[in-house]
Amino acid sequence: MGPSDEIVIGPNIMQEHRHSDLPISGEGLLFLTDDQLRKGIEAMFFAYRGFTADPDLILETLSYGRAHHRAVHFICRSPGTTVNNLLDILGVTKQSLNRVLRTLVNDGLVESRIGPQDKRERHLYLTERGRQLEQELSEAQRTRMRAAYRAAGPEAVQGFRRVLEHIMDPQMRKFLKHMRDGG
Repeated sequence: MGPSDEIVIGPNIMQEHRHSDLPISGEGLLFLTDDQLRKGIEAMFFAYRGFTADPDLILETLSYGRAHHRAVHFICRSPGTTVNNLLDILGVTKQSLNRVLRTLVNDGLVESRIGPQDKRERHLYLTERGRQLEQELSEAQRTRMRAAYRAAGPEAVQGFRRVLEHIMDPQMRKFLKHMRDGG
């Protein structure tokens, strides 16, 4: 596929396309060239950099990294989650997660409790200090997201969410749906 090849990805977002040799079905289909897709990919890289910049500054003062942030975030979102569930969500190795959790537990941010039914399970909870850190990290990101959403408008927000969900692997979409549904 060359730089001027077009890809149909959805209705009513953009009308412009260079070639008319592709079959057109439906109303106002979106055609994107490889160059346009590359620009979208670059925008995602730079947006992610901006999205993580503020929390990174906070984490740096504690000698933590993004893995610590993700663990704290998901433990907060699902108090009592198991180590295995966190492994599935984060997609990291057990060794890597154990290193992060050991630090968070030793620093008094996370509490690990033995499972009530299965004594081999470890259930994770944020301590008060952990909740304070999570609040500080997420507030920095909410501020940035709120400003971006306001600037882009409600239709763009809905479109952005749909695009993100379609970028996710199906298993991650299930985790997201489960979290949205209060699980």
